[in-house]
Amino acid sequence: MDHIIPIERQIPAFALPEDQLIKTLGASLYPGANQDSIKLVLGYCRAQRLDPMQKPVHIVPMKVKVGKNDKGKDLYADRDVVMPGIGLYRSQASRSNAHAGTSEPEFGPPVEFKFTEEFWEESERGERVKKKREKTITHPEWCKITVKRRLPDGSIAEFTAFEFWSENYATASRYTDAPNAMWQRRGYGQLAKCAEAQALRKAFPEFGAAPTAEEMEGKTFDLDDAPTAGATERPANEFMPAAKQETPKPTGAIDVDPDTGEVQQGTAGAPTTDAPPATSGKAPATDGEVASAGMIATLRKTMERKGKSENDFAERFGVSLDQMPNAIRNEAMAWARA
Repeated sequence: MDHIIPIERQIPAFALPEDQLIKTLGASLYPGANQDSIKLVLGYCRAQRLDPMQKPVHIVPMKVKVGKNDKGKDLYADRDVVMPGIGLYRSQASRSNAHAGTSEPEFGPPVEFKFTEEFWEESERGERVKKKREKTITHPEWCKITVKRRLPDGSIAEFTAFEFWSENYATASRYTDAPNAMWQRRGYGQLAKCAEAQALRKAFPEFGAAPTAEEMEGKTFDLDDAPTAGATERPANEFMPAAKQETPKPTGAIDVDPDTGEVQQGTAGAPTTDAPPATSGKAPATDGEVASAGMIATLRKTMERKGKSENDFAERFGVSLDQMPNAIRNEAMAWARA
């Protein structure tokens, strides 16, 4: 019979009485959090055998969509959600002894984003009045990060994530397109964390498919659309180059399933490339969800830089830019940048 070391001996923090451990975490790593939320952290850490004193997970206040009312309108509730941090994915990769390095983030061209921001100001009579102002921030169009994994045969596989700012930034509320304070201050840093988390999930799918706290902070969590185990949180992105292999002895090309992160062995000697796949021919109009306003705005600015009009877009894809289906957004961006 296998000898299982009790968690209290393996992780000294759990040797403390629970009420004392909760008090310690509430006074240090999770100030202001209620006790029930800290208990969720402890339950998560016990199940994963993680040291809660290293703060492997975060408590993220979120608006959670819980259903609809009698009139069909969405109902939301304020919840504290426990989510892994980017630090947990990094430490798990390091402890696996298969992590062969992570590249520095590579950013796309800077893009200006204009929006209307609400703020509070004290009036002459001493009353707080809500006002609006126009604001412009600059953010990277995209970020690319590659994680390397050492395979059992000694070869090195690369897993690249390519993330758009417009598809990742969190809004100040669900009633506006304005970025929240964090995404206004740290547009580059936040996007780099999102790209790194996606690359780590592709390289180490056995660690889980949950989005990190850095990716979800300030966003609405829809229980109806929550990703299932083994699935990514959004459709496969054709701007994510196929994983490629650097081999001390050639064993064939390495590819990865963009939905599951499963490593697939390709044909020996198959060519690999970092370039997005080329597109040709007119894409059929696709029914379904319209792309986000941020994605359409980014695409429009890219087209303007390349001298392409909305008429060119409609002729190419058979649909107006404002009604672009989400399913063709990556092909449309490849066309706009060409």
